[in-house]
Amino acid sequence: MKTNRIFLSLVTFLTSIFSIAYAEPAPFLKDTVSLEEVVVVSTAKTEVSRSRIPFTVSVVDRKTLDASTETGVLSVLSEQVPGLFVTQKGVTGFGISNGSAGTVNIHGVGGGNKVLMLFDGQPMWAGIFGHSIADAYVASDAEKVEVIRGPGSLLYGSNALGGVINVITRKADEDGAHGRARIMYGSYNTQKYLGSAGYKKDKLNIYASVNHDRTDGHRDNSEFYITNAYVKAGYTFSKNWDASADAIVADFKTVNPGAVTQLMSDNWAKALRTTYSVALNNRFENMDGSVQVFYNNGKHKINDGYNDSSQPRTYLFRSDDYNTGIALFESFRLIEGNLLTVGIDAKQWGGHAWNDNFDGSKDEIIDKKVNEFAGYAVVQQTLFDKLTLNAGIRLENNENYGNEWIPQAGIAYNPTGQLALKLSASKGFRSPNIRELYMYMPANPDLKPERMNNYDFSYLQSLLDSRLQFELTLFFAQGENLISTTMREGRPLNVNTGKFINKGFDFGMTYNILPNLKLSGNYSLLDSDIQIIASPKHKAFASIEWNCGKWVFMPNYRYVGGLYLADNVPMENYSLLNCRVSCKVIPSLSVFLNGENLTDTSYATYAGFPMPGMVVMGGVDWRF
Repeated sequence: MKTNRIFLSLVTFLTSIFSIAYAEPAPFLKDTVSLEEVVVVSTAKTEVSRSRIPFTVSVVDRKTLDASTETGVLSVLSEQVPGLFVTQKGVTGFGISNGSAGTVNIHGVGGGNKVLMLFDGQPMWAGIFGHSIADAYVASDAEKVEVIRGPGSLLYGSNALGGVINVITRKADEDGAHGRARIMYGSYNTQKYLGSAGYKKDKLNIYASVNHDRTDGHRDNSEFYITNAYVKAGYTFSKNWDASADAIVADFKTVNPGAVTQLMSDNWAKALRTTYSVALNNRFENMDGSVQVFYNNGKHKINDGYNDSSQPRTYLFRSDDYNTGIALFESFRLIEGNLLTVGIDAKQWGGHAWNDNFDGSKDEIIDKKVNEFAGYAVVQQTLFDKLTLNAGIRLENNENYGNEWIPQAGIAYNPTGQLALKLSASKGFRSPNIRELYMYMPANPDLKPERMNNYDFSYLQSLLDSRLQFELTLFFAQGENLISTTMREGRPLNVNTGKFINKGFDFGMTYNILPNLKLSGNYSLLDSDIQIIASPKHKAFASIEWNCGKWVFMPNYRYVGGLYLADNVPMENYSLLNCRVSCKVIPSLSVFLNGENLTDTSYATYAGFPMPGMVVMGGVDWRF
């Protein structure tokens, strides 16, 4: 309650004082909930106005990503996207293996690999264990991030059961050379370094970035470091054809101190993740499309450590996994208001895992791959420039369980340019991963896909000459065939038994109160018939952005209520007050100070792993 009062007082003070006097009027700030926002992720993999998409999509733009001091994309999304929650355990970094955070849930569906992570529409996840690698998704590489808050399996197949997060990568968009350098230092010897540069001339554009983060951690034995590198090159052959290629590398080490009730020693993990892709794109008056080829690979070395009741390990867990494929699609505008998209894709994922014994021997665990093939078609028709109908079907074939049909349909009604009403029904599914099928004692090669049917209704409104934008979404989701581990004939076994019903609503808004004063926020309510780890019942976020000449003030408030962590652990309810202040010393150079958890609140998002108290980071940002 104390934090709530602090925040309300701050809002009242700012809105009353700044409405009377403010410095250097500026253009209206960009609206991040615009009805006419162009998105590519959710209907036909081609640019479509957000108001005509029947499905629920959030967009986090480049300005919002750059304003954050977070290196990882997921930390920004957890604040900005209603209904989306991400677990964290430290000052920076999510980690892998035991004690790792970075679990993503959308409307209570996630964990493991139920929310699909994409880079430019290409899936990025570990081929053996199936989950995404949270530390591989870096804000400096993103032009924007599009989030489908609900199933995205029609276009993207397996793992899009609960939703899709698509990072649209950055490219050089200014002629000549330009770049950025940022240095940050703060609590717990936390250091963050960023360097990026772009070059564009005639038909060629190149963009590259490098990030390095390291911290001693807020607990003993919780160090973390990571280096991310990204490069993208594009070439425009003509007005109709262009090509691009990119490469991503993430090299990191994380140390797990263990839960506070069960401390660990020598529990660490090292990983090297690499991703490569090429794309050839066409764009004509009545058609456009692309062919993309991608390959991502991970090499992991893990020491599972020991505690007071166990002995040091005599081996290291090793794995070499991959996820590769090709995707082709073409969109046609056959008649006025029509968009027809057809596509096919093929994926292979798998890898090799073993225990590397200290005596020089090796114990094999798994060496397996899985093939999936799919075809889909989506048609969208706009009538009378107000009513948009959308329907599609996908057929996915998996070598383990055969065929899976994925239907989806929706309707959007735009009676005016300031109002949109949307209704949709969609199906999501998730293929069992290699660990569930073949690894360790609970393995069951006869597992079937997890499935979910989702229904949502959205109301989007723009008022006050578009200075005020808001969105309300009601959702209902019913899942079945969920994979769980139960005891069968005296041993644990993975089986398809789980069910759930999730319902609730999301609300998001932005209000440009003055030319240089913006208020934004969101709230989500989740009501589920089961307890779901890392899915809060209540999630709220509110922020103010005030541009005062050379100064920018960005206080924000976050509330999480009814967060279930584990059995016999009290529900988490917490409020956080944060603030970022920056000053533009010269047009190309800014200094900033960022404070998180300013009220020093005690809380956790992962059972047994308390988050740090107040964290302060300062830095310099240079653009050239």
